[in-house]
Amino acid sequence: MNTFPVLLGALCVYALAYRYYSAFIAAKAMALDDRRTTPAHAFADGHNYVASPRWVLFGHHFAAIAGAGPLIGPTLAAQFGFAPGFLWLLIGAVLCGCVQDFTVLVASVRHRGRSVADVARTEISPFAGLVAMIAVLFILLVTLAGLGIVVVNALSNSPWGVFTIGMTIPIAVIMGWWMFKSHAGKITVTGPSIFGVVFLIAGVVAGHWVAQTAWAGALTFTPHQITFLMGIYGLVASVLPVWLVLEPRDYLSTYVKLGTIAVLVIGVFVVHPNIQFPNFTPFVHGGGPIIKGNLYPFLFVTIACGAISGFHSLVSSGTTPKMLDKESDARFIGYGAMIAESLVGVLALIAACSLSPGDYFAINTTPAVFSHLGLSTVNLDMFSREVGEHLAGRTGGAVSLAIGMAQIFRGLPGMDRLMGYWYHYAIMFEALFILTTVDTGTRVARYVLQELMGKVHKPFGNSSWLPGNLLTSFVVVMGWGYLIYTGNISTIWPLFGTGNQLLATIALAVTTTFLINMGKQKYAWITALPMCFVGVTTLTAGVLSIKNIFWPLTSKPGQVFTGYLDTVLMSIFIAGVILVVFDAARRWIAVLNGAPAPVEAFGPPLTVEGEVKMGCC
Repeated sequence: MNTFPVLLGALCVYALAYRYYSAFIAAKAMALDDRRTTPAHAFADGHNYVASPRWVLFGHHFAAIAGAGPLIGPTLAAQFGFAPGFLWLLIGAVLCGCVQDFTVLVASVRHRGRSVADVARTEISPFAGLVAMIAVLFILLVTLAGLGIVVVNALSNSPWGVFTIGMTIPIAVIMGWWMFKSHAGKITVTGPSIFGVVFLIAGVVAGHWVAQTAWAGALTFTPHQITFLMGIYGLVASVLPVWLVLEPRDYLSTYVKLGTIAVLVIGVFVVHPNIQFPNFTPFVHGGGPIIKGNLYPFLFVTIACGAISGFHSLVSSGTTPKMLDKESDARFIGYGAMIAESLVGVLALIAACSLSPGDYFAINTTPAVFSHLGLSTVNLDMFSREVGEHLAGRTGGAVSLAIGMAQIFRGLPGMDRLMGYWYHYAIMFEALFILTTVDTGTRVARYVLQELMGKVHKPFGNSSWLPGNLLTSFVVVMGWGYLIYTGNISTIWPLFGTGNQLLATIALAVTTTFLINMGKQKYAWITALPMCFVGVTTLTAGVLSIKNIFWPLTSKPGQVFTGYLDTVLMSIFIAGVILVVFDAARRWIAVLNGAPAPVEAFGPPLTVEGEVKMGCC
């Protein structure tokens, strides 16, 4: 199958969805109006609430949401064939994922930039808010572990990758000062952007030289050491002002992400790599060596971010609403960034499926498992020689994706001898892609934990209180760090994928309630239908994961505690989702029968020619 018409068709679907469906939601359901004052202006503090240009904020938001999911999820889901993943990435994104991100962002902006759990407290009930907050916190810790373990696998024993990723931190600090503090009261973008891109490219090139010197040993770390270093970075990035590290680093990484995506799109159009996978493999009925389950429901939790992701609801109700300059920007940032992420997922799937099935499974399974699949490698030995690494048995999806990307890049004019460079660039790209989600996710988890602890000790509810910031950030980092330190991709990814989609179900239940409370009942189907599909599918996957993956671990030596822990966590996720959805349904029935809606559902009042009007209409 030629990839040219496939990718062209996907781009057309994205363009039509953004032009018409997102505009319909913005005008009819959300009633966006720039006359409302956004939290970034109403509560400006120079620390968390910082009004930002729409392109800068788009870069931050896209960098924050686009982590391991759209890269690794579609790569692992290639086990089922090309067609299932491709169709779900397209349909799921435009009808589910983009809708969730957009509506949660608007709901949070109307609630002073508070978390989706706090919006649930106001829109549904205090009980739903408390349950959602607890479920969100646990799911978020598992999500960060799922994202982080991919970084650990990609950067361990890779001095080139460690050097390049490490260079992004001081570059981001310089950019932050330059952008936000060099001109009093004015944000400058052009100079810092040029500086950041030039030095990032220099870091990629220099990384190859560093890897060949005596310094390479000092930058070669084991997986456990990478986990420890990642925890230190997450703690520091969570506490420092958002403009100093988080926003400029995410903005910088967006150049790499969007630039690489653009080159991949060009590469697919120029090189025309063939899809070597069938549309459906025999593993759609189960028995696959990578994903332990049938196509339904496990495809929909394996592609955890490219179609819809609950984690996005935490970014849309975490850092981003606190930096939104005006309401109309929510459509571009909320719906538009998710389209970009879905495109990443499509490109990752194309790159993975451009490998021969034998090479793909040889990389993503252990040699013992591969020997029973009845497949033979085609180009794997050649790839290993060209990149200078042994590739067989490098499970987790990151390596096979990097090889697929490098193979496409190598097909461009003049690039045929640069396979090794492109492979290591792709590894760096994946790690940078994911780390920007880990730092933002840690900060969002800190917000959620502070809101929860603020109910016990009021100062914790103040997101600017330094002792509270330090303590909650430390607890969050210890939580996801422990899961990475003691787990592996086969145990963490099913837990991450299922928990992530259950969180999406909670988010869609909250935004459905938001629409009904706002008097927009006739548009509630926009979020209610995705909620029903994602909820039923993911609850099924959760139950099957406990039965077939986690509980059997309790009888295996050395994995007993992991089996019990994963079972308990998944049970908490399932119980939390069921409780929130049922409480939301109770609220819908009450409002439809005439019960008054919360005042906050309407957002801040609009001032029109001296008159105050509620902002729902």
